[in-house]
Amino acid sequence: MQSLITDLTIIQQLSQEREAENDAFRSFLKNQKSESVDELVHAINNEITPKIDCTTCGNCCKSLMININTQEAEALAAHLSTTVEDLKEKYIEESLQGRMIMNTIPCHFLSGTKCSVYEYRFEGCRDFPHLHQNNFSGRLFGILMHYAMCPIIFNVVEELKIQVGFRNNNEIFV
Repeated sequence: MQSLITDLTIIQQLSQEREAENDAFRSFLKNQKSESVDELVHAINNEITPKIDCTTCGNCCKSLMININTQEAEALAAHLSTTVEDLKEKYIEESLQGRMIMNTIPCHFLSGTKCSVYEYRFEGCRDFPHLHQNNFSGRLFGILMHYAMCPIIFNVVEELKIQVGFRNNNEIFV
């Protein structure tokens, strides 16, 4: 496994430099067996994620729109000693699809780089960057939208490039 890059400035710079490479990688993965890619991604993710402390970054809280379900809204309202109606009035709006979402970006509950309601954060927040889910290849376009802002995504994708034979150090094999 290559050494991890967690400096957001470097990640953003490399992301710009590798935009065409990542497009080629998406095409490359389409020719790979989806289940095999998922197994690799899950293994890489399980190795990388514990080594990166998300609470020192918080970039996802600065850029993501998170869906909220009724149970999550109720739990957070109870934690904040308020009503769901007050919570909706202050923090939540309805999306065009009729879902509840936070009404501002960055998230109201982001304090520095940490979530001020961490124990009550929404499922979409807890599960981000969703690399434990299946169909990585089919979701890669969306995943790459966060490649420049999430050290976990960046490092998992870069390690995956090596493990599937797309890249060896800085040489691309396509």
